[in-house]
Amino acid sequence: MKAILLAGMMGIWGTGAMAHSPLDTTIPANEAIVTEMPTEVLMNFKGDIRLTRVAITHAGTHSMDMDLGEQTAFTQEFALPMHDMGVGTYVVEWRGLGVDGHALNGTFSFTVE
Repeated sequence: MKAILLAGMMGIWGTGAMAHSPLDTTIPANEAIVTEMPTEVLMNFKGDIRLTRVAITHAGTHSMDMDLGEQTAFTQEFALPMHDMGVGTYVVEWRGLGVDGHALNGTFSFTVE
């Protein structure tokens, strides 16, 4: 009986985990070191998501919200324009909503030398 309950719980947990749309890849890649400031940041998710906020922090001091523009639909790919704040580490913090209604968030970073 315990084995059946455990199997059922694992099945429900696995289905819930598949419903989310985590960040798959970014350009620049997470923790990349680049020689030039990119003109945009590309974010590719494993499933459809609607971004609600993206903020960028430069060298731990300057923080600003990135312009989402017309990118308010549920989709897997986003291209957000960048503002050059000089050399240093940039941390991109994002929040969004999956099509299943779950709130999602995460961060990635890259360094401009």
